[in-house]
Amino acid sequence: MTTTEAMPHAADVVVIGAGQTGLSAAYHLRRRGFVPAVGAASGGRTYVVLDAEDGPGGAWRHRWRSLRMSTVNGIHDLPGIEQPDVEPEAASVDVLPAYFGDYEHELGLAVVRPVRVRRVEEAGDGGLLVRWEGGDRSGVVVARAIVNATGTWSKPFWPAYPGQETFRGRQLHTADYVRAEDFAGQRVAVVGGGISAVQLLEEVSHVARTFWFTRREPVWRDSFEPEDGSRAVAMVADRVREGLPPLSVVSVTGLIKTPSLLAAEARGVLHRRPMFTRIVPDGVVTADGETLPVDVIFWNTGFRAALDHLRPLHLRAAGGGIRMDGTQVDGEPRVHLIGYGPSASTIGANRAGRDAVNRIVRHLDGATEGAVTTHAAAR
Repeated sequence: MTTTEAMPHAADVVVIGAGQTGLSAAYHLRRRGFVPAVGAASGGRTYVVLDAEDGPGGAWRHRWRSLRMSTVNGIHDLPGIEQPDVEPEAASVDVLPAYFGDYEHELGLAVVRPVRVRRVEEAGDGGLLVRWEGGDRSGVVVARAIVNATGTWSKPFWPAYPGQETFRGRQLHTADYVRAEDFAGQRVAVVGGGISAVQLLEEVSHVARTFWFTRREPVWRDSFEPEDGSRAVAMVADRVREGLPPLSVVSVTGLIKTPSLLAAEARGVLHRRPMFTRIVPDGVVTADGETLPVDVIFWNTGFRAALDHLRPLHLRAAGGGIRMDGTQVDGEPRVHLIGYGPSASTIGANRAGRDAVNRIVRHLDGATEGAVTTHAAAR
């Protein structure tokens, strides 16, 4: 399905988002006997996936063309179907959306797009109202449970610095990046200490004069072992269990000097500067008080979880995050977040989709049994 023409009015489970986590959830729903809500015969459990994109691929549709399959920071197979064999230098923006599209088609997953979910709120009868917009249409799907898989790409984080509004040059975020040639001959302040920041710093440095700023001194590692990943996931899981915002994985694991970054280091590109203190019309003021002229400020400052549509459910804890019990919002068996916290990785996505579906099935089974018991008692 690719339009809103076949939008159902109700579904047992609504999956919001058709990136890797959303497709994983849809796969496991089908395995547990759920059928597409559109045109479903009465009696079976139903689901639908609502996706805001114009086509398959999730955030991979928007990655820069120079991000090759050989440099993608780990993309795990979707459950049930392996990725095709491709040339390492193939552009991820070509390969991965095509893979996701073939996956949806081969498994017959019920993806409706382009549909943007604006609000999820209480229905008053124990259900949830999922309010959507698509093109010139809008409506509501009534759900018994939701799996939120909206990721972070649609919510880039822009930090605020004094004087930012006075800057006469160009400011852009990682989400806006297209190609290095757009910076040719310019002086570029690259901000951020994550994987994307150092990859794009290296890329842009071939055509521009770059200056690298981070809030903290980067931690470099010689290698990345499985136990390092496990430790990072455990730390993030601890935070979300306490209702705190998730940490960046890089803040736990550090950065690896790939061959291209070692070459950049040899060229002097990886000279890190402490974060500037303010922005002026023609540049930035560095930590030691120097005014550094720049033409571009390139913010590689990460993303936040795209959860604004869930605000009516009042899920936030006092710590600023959402307190989680695995994939389930703590105390709310109808709402599962995947791609949030410890499942915000391509490997964790598949496991999270399976776990969310298993818990939703148990919740729906329990609700059905409770309704049968109540009805019998009333007789």
